Amino acid sequence: MLEKLFGFNPRETRVRTEILAGITTFLTMAYILAVNPNILAATGMDKGALFTTTVIASAFATLLMAFYAKLPFGLAPGMGLNAFFAYTVCLTLGYTWQFALTAVLLEGIIFILLTVTNLREKIVDALPLSLRNAIGAGIGLFIAFIGLQNAGIIVNNDATLISLGNITSGSALLGIIGLLITSILLVKKVRGALLIGILLTTVIGIPMGLTHLDGVLSTPPSIEPIFFQFQWEHIFTKEMVIVVFTFLFVDMFDTIGTLVGVTTKAGMVTKDGKIPHLKQAFLVDAIGTTAGAMLGTSTITTFVESASGVGEGGRSGLTSFVTAVCFLLSLFLAPFFLAVPGAATAPVLILVGLMMMSSVKKVDFMDYSEAIPAFICIIFMPLAYSISDGIVLGMISYVLINLLCGHTKKFTPAMYILAFIFVFKFFL
Repeated sequence: MLEKLFGFNPRETRVRTEILAGITTFLTMAYILAVNPNILAATGMDKGALFTTTVIASAFATLLMAFYAKLPFGLAPGMGLNAFFAYTVCLTLGYTWQFALTAVLLEGIIFILLTVTNLREKIVDALPLSLRNAIGAGIGLFIAFIGLQNAGIIVNNDATLISLGNITSGSALLGIIGLLITSILLVKKVRGALLIGILLTTVIGIPMGLTHLDGVLSTPPSIEPIFFQFQWEHIFTKEMVIVVFTFLFVDMFDTIGTLVGVTTKAGMVTKDGKIPHLKQAFLVDAIGTTAGAMLGTSTITTFVESASGVGEGGRSGLTSFVTAVCFLLSLFLAPFFLAVPGAATAPVLILVGLMMMSSVKKVDFMDYSEAIPAFICIIFMPLAYSISDGIVLGMISYVLINLLCGHTKKFTPAMYILAFIFVFKFFL
């Protein structure tokens, strides 16, 4: 039965191993239950509803991964994509969160179509490898910057744009304490280091007057304030196209990177280099994103933290099934997760930003025709406070630099088309 339901192979793993692997995966990604509501609530969305939706969307997508793709991966609202949703689309561009949810829904539907029709590979090939690696690093800097701001460690300065805040008291001090605690846990390779860091920092915030805890257990808050809230009047605008396009690309490369990296590390790749059930995994990601938008949250992605469960021996959908069950049990812990202050989640944003920076190692910095566009992509994400602008400027600079240097063999027709669309964006 387990083999039929989850692809469980008793010659490769054991039930006890899969259960422990599922719990481990949950512990390493459960921080999203505190971080995601904090980030998206900045748009005006109901924080309680966001918690419930985060749990339900994560559990649904992870169950789908267990039964359909039969792979040991957990899914939840993606870090970086939730920041793009809140801080770029809503707070910087000035659109409503309903507009952003509509973009996520459209992205999910397009992702489904691209996966079913096998057009995904052609779109992936449209971005140079150096830019694909730069995108992850740029998002890492961007969300780390957001974490520093949320804690008050970095503040506004009219003379220099930004500067160091008062780090000897209040939210900034709690953020630094949390950063130190979580860093030590990561260095010591403690399972669930990010979640434990949030818990300890939240507790330390109580005597500092920054954490206000009103119980631990309760019935889940209603998702009604954010359920099925879409804004259709903007779907044919250039702004919607750019936003949807950015969601799609970041989601696509994030998922590709996670699946390739984790399955390779686990030795799950076939002899001819293929990832088992890859198309199903992409479809799960796309369906999860579509369902998540209906429930009221940002793009759902496969979490790289799934590597922790795979490292514990998880090899089948039974691992992700256990992770999904853990998510559902956490539904009743809403008061605690909602009491977590921004300063307690800031260290996680900073450290996840560090983890996302690792892809920059794959950029060839000795080849300036690759390095300069990659650097432009990376640096403009935090400085322009926009993931999409980083991608756009990186792609335009890549095509222009290589075209003017005569490196036309690098190009595919799709690259020219993308660059033209991106340039056209600035004149509309």
